[in-house]
Formats: sequence, C-alpha cells, structure tokens
Amino acid sequence: MNAAVTTLSGAEQVPDALPVLSVEGLEVSVRTEEGPRVLVEDLSFDLARGETLAIAGESGSGKSLTSLAIMGLLPPPAVHVSGGAIRLGETDLLRLPERRMRMLRGARIAMIFQEPMTSLNPVLTIGRQLTEAIEAHESLSRSEARARAIEALRAVRMSQPEARLKQYPHELSGGMRQRVMIAMAIALRPDVLIADEPTTALDVTVQREVLELLRDLQRDLGTAVILITHDMGVVAEMADRVVVMQSGRMVEQGPVREIFAAPKQPYTRALLAAVPRMGRGEGAGTPSSAEAVARVEDLRVRFDIRGGLLNRATHAVHAVAGVSFEIRAGETFSLVGESGCGKSTIAKALTGLVPFEGRLEVAGRRLESGQRPDAAFRRGVQMIFQDPMASLDPRMRVGDLVAEPLLIHGIGTAPERRAEVEALFERVGLEREQIDRYPHEFSGGQRQRICIARALALRPRLIIADESVSALDVSVQARVLDLLRALKTEFGIAYLFISHDMAVVENVSDRVAVMRLGQIVEMGTRSQLFGDPRHPYTRQLIAAVPVPDPARVVPPFSRPQGEVPSPVLPRGAMPRREALRDVGDGHLVAAES
Repeated sequence: MNAAVTTLSGAEQVPDALPVLSVEGLEVSVRTEEGPRVLVEDLSFDLARGETLAIAGESGSGKSLTSLAIMGLLPPPAVHVSGGAIRLGETDLLRLPERRMRMLRGARIAMIFQEPMTSLNPVLTIGRQLTEAIEAHESLSRSEARARAIEALRAVRMSQPEARLKQYPHELSGGMRQRVMIAMAIALRPDVLIADEPTTALDVTVQREVLELLRDLQRDLGTAVILITHDMGVVAEMADRVVVMQSGRMVEQGPVREIFAAPKQPYTRALLAAVPRMGRGEGAGTPSSAEAVARVEDLRVRFDIRGGLLNRATHAVHAVAGVSFEIRAGETFSLVGESGCGKSTIAKALTGLVPFEGRLEVAGRRLESGQRPDAAFRRGVQMIFQDPMASLDPRMRVGDLVAEPLLIHGIGTAPERRAEVEALFERVGLEREQIDRYPHEFSGGQRQRICIARALALRPRLIIADESVSALDVSVQARVLDLLRALKTEFGIAYLFISHDMAVVENVSDRVAVMRLGQIVEMGTRSQLFGDPRHPYTRQLIAAVPVPDPARVVPPFSRPQGEVPSPVLPRGAMPRREALRDVGDGHLVAAES
C-alpha cells in the first residue's frame, strides 16, 4: 500500500514515508433487532501528503460511512466502528476521547459535506460561522479571527469577502455556499481534507471552478484529499488513486490511470461503462414534420423584489426574457445552462406554477398571459422533479401517491385505479408487492421510478424532467435514462429535459437550447450544438465537462520530471490570489490591469 505516487502537484511520494492517514481493516456495524449488521467490512488504504484519493461507488456502498468513521461522526450507539484502526500520522483516532477528537476536527482533519445548505446554520451570518470555527481551535481575538476568515474567503476566490461575512447562507448561490464550506474547512490548514460529493448539485462551470480551487489549495497548502464521488469524470480529473467500493467492501484499488485503462473487477467495468461520455449521443432526431406537442412564444417571467417599510415592489428580476421554442411529438428537447438562467422557471410556467407573460400551448390547449390552467391543460403536462424524496409525501403509501393524479381528475373507480397503478409499477421496473410500502423503504433510483410512474398516470403528451437524474449514481442514472427512452417510444411522449450535465444532455437529446441570463443564446439539433457550437458560452459549457478518461486529462499543475515543486505555505498562511472582479453570481475573472 506504500507504492510511490506522483501527485497532480508533481511531487513524488517516497514509498517508506509515513502516510498522513492510514485506514487498516476498518469495520463499521449497525445494531439491529436481529443483532449487529456489518455495513463496511475490512477496508484498508493509505493516504500520502499532497495526494488525492477518490472513493467511488454507488449509493449504499459505504463511501460516506467511511468518511464519517474517519471524522468520528458516526451516530452512536446504533452505528459504530466495530473493528480496525484509523491513524492520523501516529495518532490512533479510534482511541481518542471525544474531547481530544474535537480538537483535531477542523485543525488537522476537516470535511466538506455534500449539501452546504444543510451544513450551514441558516440563522447565523457567514462571518460568525467562519470565526466560530477559527476561535474554537486558536487563541485569537474576534478581530484576528475575522481577519483570518477574510483571508480564507479570499483564498477560495470569493468576491467581496468583507461583505460576504455579513450575509446569511440563503443570500448566496449554491457555488458561493460551497466556497464558504471550503473556506471553513481550509481556514486552519488541515493535513487531511475529506470532500463528500462536493460538486454533485453544481453547474458544470461552477463545478470546474470548485475543482480547480481544490487543486490550487492542495498545491499551496500540501493538504491530502479524500474525494468521495459517483462522478467518474471528476475522479479522472482529480484523483491520483482510486478505491472502488461495493456493498461495504473494497473491490478494487489502484492508480487512477490503471483503474480506468484496465479495470480488473466486473463491478468496476460496469461502473465505468455506465458513465455518460461526450460523443455517444443516441437520439435519432425528430422529423421537422412531426406534430408540435408544446409551444412557447415570447415567454417572459419576472419576480418583484419587495422592501421598505410598506413592503412595496422596489424592482423586478427578469428570470425569463422573451423565450420561444416548440417541442415535437416523440422528441427530447433539452434546456441547459447554469443555475439562475431560467430553465426551471420555464418549467414552472409550463405547468402553471408561476405567472407569466406571453403564450403557451400544450397538447392543443392554449394559455395566455394572466390565465390559470384548467384541468385539461394540467393533464397534458406532468413533471418529474430533481429530488424524489422531497416530492413524495412520506406519510402516504407509494401506490396512493401514484394513484393520486387519477383520483384528483376523477378517472376510474378504486379497483380500476389500483389496476392502473400495478400496471405502471411493472412498466417502470418495480414489483406489484411494493405498492403498499412507504417512500423511505426504497432506494433513490426506485423513488425516481415511482415519480416517473406518477407522471405517466394521466398519459400526458409532455413530461418535464427537471434535473431528474443529477443526484443519482451513474449506474442508476443509466437505468433511469434507458427507462425514459423506452417510455418515449412506447407512449409517444415528448420530454422537456432540464439539466446542467452536458454529457447526459448530449446522450439523450434530439434538440438542445442553451440558456444564459433568461434568454436562449443558441439552439439546434444535438449534432449541430455539440459538433459545431457557435456561441462562446456554449463552447465554455462543453469545455467545462469533466473527461472520464485520465489519459486525456492534462494536470494543470504538473511539472517536468525532476523539477522541485513550489514550497508549501507555512501553517496559518493563506495563498495570495491575483486581483479578481465579480462578473455576477459570485463568478470571478482576473481583473483587467
């Protein structure tokens, strides 16, 4: 396990060097009524200073449990480490009392969690949360801690760091919140940084910025990184070595290039085969003579911003500004772009969830500005949301959830609705016996299938899939996308597919529209848009897609063999950044001289 490794920073780790982190024979168990059940079994790996180790696998494989065990954050007494050893340098973390472990968290080992909004306290300012972490580990005055927090925000390229300290988490975009989490994690320059799905919900360009930021900080601070992800493109671009896990066990481990070029285990091969890759589009294209299922004409949506003593509208934000397109029968029409560009607002307008100006038409039913959609209009369009758990009532059985649209529209008797639900369950790959279960008894992929069944219940002409596969593992994602393709052919459905994952869009779309700042900047067939993109923003989106092939990745910080890497900064020092200017939503570019 101590083989030499050349990291992305260009530094070679000598074989006999003491690992900064060592996990040996780790076993994590949960107490059940039937007795203890092992969740992670016999996991071992070493992590060298400055190295990035990726832990990959499907949901339930034990990736996050491993990270929580290393951090000492497993929920006792139900889940606990039942065997093995975890050493941070020469310190055995499993033998430390909680008081000592608290002193190490943040100072020597830190973690970036998947969803920053659930990790940040919504009632405390960004500044208070940053300084609280710093003051907990170092004897600094409030002003000194504030200065350190500003340095950390500058290190993660946050625009206007002094102003950000006064803001609350809900006032920041997703990418900016993730930068705050990274700043909090690196403020004390830990030896080990664990990043648990740090870019899953981020747009492709923001993801690129966050990944480059992590590489910058790793180079400057010498921090070792454990990257937990199901995105194999991110693994290829970021990792030096990979640990592949399945059902709590490590099935394969090795250098990233070896794992991608010649995976030894069938599970690893299946995992890599499921990764969506650019240039593999399968859509056959829709004839221009096909009937238009939906039309959007000069759609405009704006939201009033209120303030002042009387809470009057002071100004308006134009979320969608004059968008027009049509979707044909049997077609998958995709909308792509960064968060805040107006994609989901268009979806909400098509389903009658937000007021709009312009004209909409779905399945022959027309909707003008100011009109509310009637039952017939709503039957023609249904929606699959990003988070299936959030869109399923946890108090209802899944069979009742799928039957609910039929009940609301007065379709069929109770036995007929039951029979229709059973048929829908079979069609989406679920068992009839599962109808009487609750949402929490299903996996993420199964819950998304339930949402698809519910969307199909009214036999709509148009289904809107809003980031419907972005949170799923690659293998589960591939199965759900195959299901959507099959249902399109079987039922003649048209899809409005909304996503920030350009590789997925390129694989499923017939036509694509690229949105930016509420407007469509480019639209065309899949082959036109991905083969010959005309707009600079489209080219930027495509260039930002992680390449799931480490042989094609050029590490931006690699150096000629024998060249000495730049020195690591002393403890407490933050890397200096070039002057930057804010170009909106927290995105920064180099300031012009």
